[in-house]
Amino acid sequence: MTTEENNAARHAEHVTVEPEALRRRAADALEAARRRTTLLTSCVEEPDLTAQHSPLMSPLVWDLAHIGNQEEQWLLRAVAGREAMRPEIDPLYDAFEHPRSERPTLPLLAPRDARGYAAEVRGRALDILDAASFAPDGADRLTRSGFAFGMIAQHEQQHDETMLITHQLRKGGAALTAADPEPPESPFRGPAEVLVPGGPFTMGTTAEPWALDNERPAHARLVPPFHIDTTPVTNAAYMEFLADGGYQDERWWAPEGWAMVREHDLRAPMFWRRDAGRWLRRRFGVTEVVPPEEPVLHVSWYEADAYARWAGRRLPTEEEWEKAARFDPATGRSMRYPWGDADPTPDRANLGQRHLRPAPAGSYPLGESPLGVRQLIGDVWEWTSSDFLPYPGFVAYPYREYSEVFFGPDHKVLRGGSFAVDQVACRGTFRNWDYPIRRQIFAGFRTARDAHPQEVS
Repeated sequence: MTTEENNAARHAEHVTVEPEALRRRAADALEAARRRTTLLTSCVEEPDLTAQHSPLMSPLVWDLAHIGNQEEQWLLRAVAGREAMRPEIDPLYDAFEHPRSERPTLPLLAPRDARGYAAEVRGRALDILDAASFAPDGADRLTRSGFAFGMIAQHEQQHDETMLITHQLRKGGAALTAADPEPPESPFRGPAEVLVPGGPFTMGTTAEPWALDNERPAHARLVPPFHIDTTPVTNAAYMEFLADGGYQDERWWAPEGWAMVREHDLRAPMFWRRDAGRWLRRRFGVTEVVPPEEPVLHVSWYEADAYARWAGRRLPTEEEWEKAARFDPATGRSMRYPWGDADPTPDRANLGQRHLRPAPAGSYPLGESPLGVRQLIGDVWEWTSSDFLPYPGFVAYPYREYSEVFFGPDHKVLRGGSFAVDQVACRGTFRNWDYPIRRQIFAGFRTARDAHPQEVS
């Protein structure tokens, strides 16, 4: 490691939270997740809970009971050492034992029983939370700094996002409503791209108490200078790609992407259709004109990659994205979020299903990074060019199936979260991943390009 890289590693973020503050944070996070789960499973009638709205997704009632089962396994059994409440249902809610397409055929708990089971588990889990030791140097790694409770809150919120995707795929009228994001006081007039200086920075985290295994450990990365879009690519910009025949021109597509376009006759992002010279989209049961100022949504990695090539650019690598999101050139330090170390607030990022759509590109100036990049957290997940791989020194914890079994070239990394992500499961180091064909997820992108020597001299 070079001297520069060693210096960067010493600038890792420092996160110190008192045990009782972590306990309160865990209780609040668990409560917020359960409120959201309740909303997502109470806004439709029982037939919609038990139906499979897409072979890509589980029935909503499966997610509900799976949430309770994971909480029981980790908080009641692993942390408290209690006997299994209903061991016979463990295989039904094992995500690796039964693919989503098979889950409707399983003898799943009925909605009433699933609700009762999840509620009973939660009551017992809160008793365990009250008595658990949250010491940062505690002998039990699961309770150290409240990790297991944070992990379960994140797990439930991740399934809440999955259930929200199911609601988007569901046919019929709107079941969910939310206020639209406040428009910016004035349209964004900043530069289209910013220069991120070359050099080392600290990627990942060692200090964040609830960071998951694939975010660890903090380590130095040397990144050459590059330019990155100031905002995510908008619907208006993507429409230019469509108007130029982007889906009919093989030049822009990776071979697998072009095969996908041809096989499924793709012509636009998922949920879009052309009508009377306008692009319309279906969003949570409502058909509307595609808003030109919003970040484009529901595009696969292949579509994002094709647009970037058409625009003469490329997708950023994962390390480029994180440097743009966390690096403060004034101090050389990697921050928790683009705006600093403070937790997200509504004036900094669009998170937590507070809205059911992205905010217009250029929103949230208070969430801007020191380099001037906006909306790196919230609004839309952002595809990167990187495969999902372990960091140097990675150790699977507390189980291999969270991250390790997904490492490799089959999955591409997404960063930054979306309007459907809760803040407990979104930070500058958080890594998401999916197959490059996925379109139903709340994903968009921004583009990057290499910096020429004359631009950085």
